[in-house]
Amino acid sequence: MTQTPPTPPRNGGAKTHSAATEGGTMLSRYQDVVVGSRSAWKLIYYEWCLLVGALPGALGLFLRKLFWPRMFGSCGRGVAIGARVVVRHPGRIHLGRNVVISEGCILDARNPQRHDPLILGDDVNLSNDVMISCKNGSVRIGERTGVGARTIIHSADDNPVVVGADAAIGPMCYIVGGGNYNIDRLDAPMSMQGVRRTGGVVIEDDVWLGANVTVLDGVRMGKGAVGAAGAVLTKDAPPLAICMGVPARVAAFRQ
Repeated sequence: MTQTPPTPPRNGGAKTHSAATEGGTMLSRYQDVVVGSRSAWKLIYYEWCLLVGALPGALGLFLRKLFWPRMFGSCGRGVAIGARVVVRHPGRIHLGRNVVISEGCILDARNPQRHDPLILGDDVNLSNDVMISCKNGSVRIGERTGVGARTIIHSADDNPVVVGADAAIGPMCYIVGGGNYNIDRLDAPMSMQGVRRTGGVVIEDDVWLGANVTVLDGVRMGKGAVGAAGAVLTKDAPPLAICMGVPARVAAFRQ
């Protein structure tokens, strides 16, 4: 029996490779994938912000503080942005007050179905080289949460990642909503079968993740829970639980 080919991604949900290389002019593809708008004015302003974004030192910090807030969907007072920060679809990024985005971070808000796929609450602090990616997904990080260096937070295909307030996320963590491909069919590459929708990831308030912790799709970490360094969370963690190991298990509860 002949099986039908996989259903193509919905409008705006094409893989990055095809969106960047197929259809339209090189400029229009650049606007669609990177800028997030076909507006000539937004393209010009984005390019200017890129030039300012590469400047080191106090001058670069001052100029980014002056020009970058207008590039975002919304931006509170007191935001500080380091050098070499990369933003895609900045009009869909919303920043609260006193947010700190350190050098080398990547904020990718590519979800044409929403105007607010990436939200950072007041006083959020992103350390160096943090990557937050929303490819037809959404990421929301609550107030006063800190994210350690080289951490990756990824949301795809309507599997949201929600991080509560006052969370402490250590360096080199990996948090993924939508990390599982459908693999049922053998007549088509797994990468063409789409991503399973399993509810994403929820990390509640006051959670602490040590260095190099992985939180997989479908997991919920309760308020006050702890993920020990190197843990791989594949199942829910109750409130106040201390989880260790690969896969992580509840080793104790905070008293």
